[in-house]
Amino acid sequence: MKQHYIRAMNGLHGLCMTIAGICLVVITLIIPWGVFTRYVLNSAASWPEPMAVLLMVWFSFMSAAVCYREDLHISIGLLPAALTGTRRVLLGLVVEAAMIGISLFMLYYGTRLVTVTWHQVIADFPIVSTGVAYLPVPIGGAVVVLFVIERVWTGAFFRPPDGASVTTALE
Repeated sequence: MKQHYIRAMNGLHGLCMTIAGICLVVITLIIPWGVFTRYVLNSAASWPEPMAVLLMVWFSFMSAAVCYREDLHISIGLLPAALTGTRRVLLGLVVEAAMIGISLFMLYYGTRLVTVTWHQVIADFPIVSTGVAYLPVPIGGAVVVLFVIERVWTGAFFRPPDGASVTTALE
């Protein structure tokens, strides 16, 4: 059962990374187009900047979930490094409880925000709901909740990202 869950989280991790990557590539393509239309064609396109902002929101929340799972987020490792055994596990559980609390907050209030704004439109894109701009908030919260469950279930607290260690980071 645990292996199936981990496999599913690997797939979700890959999906989040793919969405974030696509957003980044599209942003990289449309911003130069906006610059080109403004300074070369002397007729500024109105859509590249708001589209880039919308994609940046999606990129931010999807890549934040990826960074959490890969332990690439900002953290202070001094206290966990000083603890061993039960104390280290308890600290890990407290940290994950805080993470699940924040993620559930994002899920609940993000869903409410999407619901309230769903019938409004983005001024520059009249066919796109404003709720779409806020949709990454509850989705990101839900994904991180699933990643927290995985971390608690596997007990993989305070591991350095992909074989890195404090000493290699300082060298």
